[in-house]
Amino acid sequence: MNISTSQELFSRAQQSIPGGVNSPVRAFKSVGGTPLFIKKAKGAFLFDADNNKYIDYIASWGPMILGHAHDEVVKAIQEQALSSTSYGAPTGLEIEMAELIISMVPNVDMIRMVSSGTEACMSALRLARGYTGKNKFIKFEGCYHGHADSFLVKAGSGVATLNIQTVPGVTAGVANDTLTCAYNDLAAVEKLVAENKNEIAAIIVEPVAGNMGCILPQPGFLEGLRKICDEENIVFIFDEVMTGFRLAQGGAQEKLNVKADLVTYGKVIGGGMPVGAFGGSKEIMQHIAPLGNVYQAGTLSGNPIAMIAGYTTLKILKDNPHIYKELEEKTIYLRDNLHRVFLASKIPFVINQFGSMISAHFSNHAVNDFASAASADNDLFKKYFHAMLSRGIYLPPSAFESWFLNNALTQEDLDETIQVTRESLQEII
Repeated sequence: MNISTSQELFSRAQQSIPGGVNSPVRAFKSVGGTPLFIKKAKGAFLFDADNNKYIDYIASWGPMILGHAHDEVVKAIQEQALSSTSYGAPTGLEIEMAELIISMVPNVDMIRMVSSGTEACMSALRLARGYTGKNKFIKFEGCYHGHADSFLVKAGSGVATLNIQTVPGVTAGVANDTLTCAYNDLAAVEKLVAENKNEIAAIIVEPVAGNMGCILPQPGFLEGLRKICDEENIVFIFDEVMTGFRLAQGGAQEKLNVKADLVTYGKVIGGGMPVGAFGGSKEIMQHIAPLGNVYQAGTLSGNPIAMIAGYTTLKILKDNPHIYKELEEKTIYLRDNLHRVFLASKIPFVINQFGSMISAHFSNHAVNDFASAASADNDLFKKYFHAMLSRGIYLPPSAFESWFLNNALTQEDLDETIQVTRESLQEII
């Protein structure tokens, strides 16, 4: 496969962009080699600068749930752009977007639009602190909630991929207010809460983790967190930047039947445009300025192009709930057949799957938290990644990332992926 143009672009990019990329995991440092520069995408396929075609299992890290360049979404963006790309003033479209989200998520009364998932999580934590009058919060090792200072303590995803243990620039004071536990370890949470009585403002969690691979909550874990928060006056925050409107119309809350106090969104709600949001009960949300004193603002919040892309995507999902069923069926088909192929290869493996999220780990033990994900044979994953890539399958370039399926994937695409996996495993063993 010829990737000479990507190699030239990467060499050029490194002269003007730190590391040659604008988000670290794109640099392929975890898997080695040259990152591919993408020229265009359509449906389930990516096309790189050398016109190579790939079946895409990243879906822009989740947002492209309908597939790339979906006709209705593209048309809506084009029409809106004719009326300008930004106003810096309120629009009726922001109201329609908020009402649509509220109609799809039963326990969200009010929602504030922002420009990224990082901003949404940062703002939700500030709101929880302002609402409770407390400063500390609990997060889970390997869960990534964006790159705000508070969240970079034992974060997963890109931080784990680059093997960064402590992040320069994050002060000791900030780190001291961040309490961490292993994901799925309810006893450790109970211990932390007891040791920090009446000091914890929030517990934030990815209800289905996607930043150490796809990691499922064990039975009782989220329910236990909900109970602790109720008893201790702690705000329970679901980070649904990945899972929101991907796992179901009501996200992980609906799928797992556990209610959070605040929920953060991103990715799918922007239809591929830069968007984030945080929402919850009116009781808590009314503390956000200008109603309350917890300040949050953004020049491009509610941007009309982002709003129309997200609104169109969510409206399609709301009007066609069968999409979720189809996506899950496709993912289960892929999971079951990959299981057979991996089993035949005699390589130790674990495949985790929930809804349209899936990940493969080269491990002989269950992968249910960051430690077990990190102890898998990630060197073997590198070989697997490149073997798949060279045969036209684009997987996340890190063992610490979930794969995301899009509904443009066909049976033929899935079968090709399964066959390519068989060939790739034969190559690397």
